[in-house]
Amino acid sequence: MKELKHLNKYFFKYRKRIIIGILITIISKLFTVFVPKLIGSTIDIIDNHLDRPDREIALFKSDILENILLIIGTAIIAGLLTFLMRQAIINVSRYIEFDLKNEIYKHYQELSLNFYKKNRTGDLMNRISEDVQKVRMYVGPAIMYSINTITLFVVVLIFMYRQAPLLTLYTVIPLPILSILIYNISKEIHKRSTIAQEYLSKLSTFTQESFSGVSVIKAYGIEPQTQLKFNDLSQISKDKQLSLVRIQAFFFPMMILLIGISNVIVIHIGGKQFMDGIISLGTITEFIIYVNMLTWPVATVGWVTSIIQQAEASQKRINEFLKSEPEIQNLTLSETPINGDIEFKDVHFTYDDTLINALQGVSFKVNSGETLAILGKTGSGKSTILDLVGRLYDINHGKIVIGETPIHLLNLKRLRNHIGYVPQEAFLFSDTINNNIKFGKEEATNKDVITAAKNAQVHHNINAFKNKYETILGERGITLSGGQKQRVSIARAIIKDPKILLFDDCLSAVDTETEEKILNNLNALSKGKTTIIVSHRVSSAKNADQIIVLDQGKIVQKGTHQILVNQEGYYKDLYLKQLSETDK
Repeated sequence: MKELKHLNKYFFKYRKRIIIGILITIISKLFTVFVPKLIGSTIDIIDNHLDRPDREIALFKSDILENILLIIGTAIIAGLLTFLMRQAIINVSRYIEFDLKNEIYKHYQELSLNFYKKNRTGDLMNRISEDVQKVRMYVGPAIMYSINTITLFVVVLIFMYRQAPLLTLYTVIPLPILSILIYNISKEIHKRSTIAQEYLSKLSTFTQESFSGVSVIKAYGIEPQTQLKFNDLSQISKDKQLSLVRIQAFFFPMMILLIGISNVIVIHIGGKQFMDGIISLGTITEFIIYVNMLTWPVATVGWVTSIIQQAEASQKRINEFLKSEPEIQNLTLSETPINGDIEFKDVHFTYDDTLINALQGVSFKVNSGETLAILGKTGSGKSTILDLVGRLYDINHGKIVIGETPIHLLNLKRLRNHIGYVPQEAFLFSDTINNNIKFGKEEATNKDVITAAKNAQVHHNINAFKNKYETILGERGITLSGGQKQRVSIARAIIKDPKILLFDDCLSAVDTETEEKILNNLNALSKGKTTIIVSHRVSSAKNADQIIVLDQGKIVQKGTHQILVNQEGYYKDLYLKQLSETDK
């Protein structure tokens, strides 16, 4: 159970509730075990009356009625205490579930972008949902029933031993056998549970990707092939779950068999002792009730063991991610100043997952308030520069300086709060358009939202919708066209009013007329802000203070629009090509 040690901090946090729950459990079990004793006493009263029929009937009835009332009262108190026990311990499990999910989600937020490239979304989702649910069963029902079982065992065995020591020893003979069987089967459950959870993650991942890419699946007409893959994966997952269930199924029949053996021992040995006058008939009755009272706790030993083994496997999967250290570390908590001066000094960067040398000795400087445009072929390293400015990755060699401070010495949260980033593929949340734009600045007013939308040339599109700014978008903004998504994403960036604006080919899905209007608005809005525009269009770059052209991670051209159109190279060729396309 070493992986489950991670939960000890939560047990300590809720120790008062747990201690109260344990105390209530002990008290409730004390009341529970009084019932068999009272029943045994009642049987003895009846047996004595049969032996002495001359005894006063009124006294006999009084004794019987007293015992019956005590049995009812004890049962009611035991039931009430059991209810309070469940309220105390099961509620704690929900608190721990809440805390653990928040811990995992917070850690997910801190992990670097590289982590998400190496791990699938479905697997991440499975660990924060299915795996946490398995762990909750351990911190709730498993612990509650364990306390219940241990308390009942101890109290019952004490009561039994005080009544008939020899009979008690014979009754517990099956327990060592049970312990050995539980130990061996538990190891197998742990192994099979781990495999079952892994395949459940694979199934979740495949399903999530299928739903996200449903438009591509339909466009290519590959629904049958996708269904076959899902069926195969689902079949394997089912087989692994059935393999786990088969081993779990051994427990309950074993428990019932061993309890049955104990009952036979009680009747056989107890009957002999009764005939020899060692114990009373009421004691035998009491023992049979005690043994059967242990049926459910003993049966739950298997169930609890199974839960603990599954929780161990799930917590191990959770711990694997919780132990992952973010590659990008915030090295200072102080409020470091951020201004718009950005300088790359001989920057080299290689993606460790693909080993692609994205940047090789890149050097440039953008002063605060200036606009830099970056052009180049696909895969030349344009987007990588923007990722490095936002410190989504750390460079391999060289230096990036913002203001007068190396980027890795800046407060990471403060740096990103001063950046407005529009990615190449606009990502919108399944929320209202209003909230999607305010995502960049939660305290923004409705007037701010409309102004940002107008500057992004998307206000008229939003107004055409039935619910206007309160229109709920589908997953990833599927309700909107590509151009509308890009413009909403631009509005989100500019409403933030950051010191640094990063645009990653975010006008590729809009027509040239709309592009011109947006660029004119951005020119006005970016006064005093440092702006970096990545584009494949000369029209987006021509008004920049500085333009660089990348090729295979190296700067091959640098200058203004006027300089580069008069210079042989990629920029001039692109300009003439796009000019001829405009004239057609």
